[in-house]
Amino acid sequence: MPDHEFVLTLSCPDRPGIVSAVSTFLAHNGQNILDAQQFGDVETGDFFMRVVFTAADLSVALSALQTGFGAIADRFRMQWRMRDRASRQRVMLLVSRSDHCLADILYRWRTGELTMLPTAIVSNHPRESFGNLDFGEIPFHYLPVTKDTRREQESAILDLVGKTGTDLVVLARYMQILSDEMSAMLSGRCINIHHSFLPGFKGARPYHQAHERGVKLIGATAHYVTSALDEGPIIDQDVERISHRDTPADLVRKGRDIERRVLARAIRYHLEDRVILNGRKTVVFMD
Repeated sequence: MPDHEFVLTLSCPDRPGIVSAVSTFLAHNGQNILDAQQFGDVETGDFFMRVVFTAADLSVALSALQTGFGAIADRFRMQWRMRDRASRQRVMLLVSRSDHCLADILYRWRTGELTMLPTAIVSNHPRESFGNLDFGEIPFHYLPVTKDTRREQESAILDLVGKTGTDLVVLARYMQILSDEMSAMLSGRCINIHHSFLPGFKGARPYHQAHERGVKLIGATAHYVTSALDEGPIIDQDVERISHRDTPADLVRKGRDIERRVLARAIRYHLEDRVILNGRKTVVFMD
């Protein structure tokens, strides 16, 4: 990837001239657009855009581009971000006892599918619970939690987020409900995965409950965390068809596969700046 390949994402009230202003600015600063996607939400009246560009004739520093673009952003009342694609985002992984999503994320990171820098693995279970996983040089933090120690444990996690410069927190089957305060502090930068039975099959053994009801589809949902449990803006979903021949163990196995791939896609979309918040929803620019 070229050193000076950048990505710009933005949202603002929709009005004529936005695309022209963005493309003209980039052209005047010696940049060449490699990919551009946009979406106008007719229901909200908002506009969303993602542009990937690189230096054509001039090599302009990112800071200079950001400063220059500020005037356009102010004119159109944009919420925006511009960054160097070569700069990897820093990701912290939170996990409880189930490690299938964690193992999958680590594999995709090591093979280069997820271009990120893991800052830490945090769990409310001891390191011995993940004996088969190779964490390499990624720091592991055992932070047990009870009802009485939740505030202190969350404070320790947030302290780690700050000290490690973490950009994104991933709940890779982390089976603890985050407080409203922690959810607010991680707004837009914390992704969770859950089975799509919620709220139909709550509590323990949801796949067994689904089997008892004879479901024909199972699925998983990846979303940003909010104070509303499992109701944050959705990034990605997937389903798989179930037949009467499938046992509860089959549903668990297939459910884990769906959870792995849905969470991995959601992380990749976020890392590649493909997701823009749109109120309670998201705009996801697919590749």
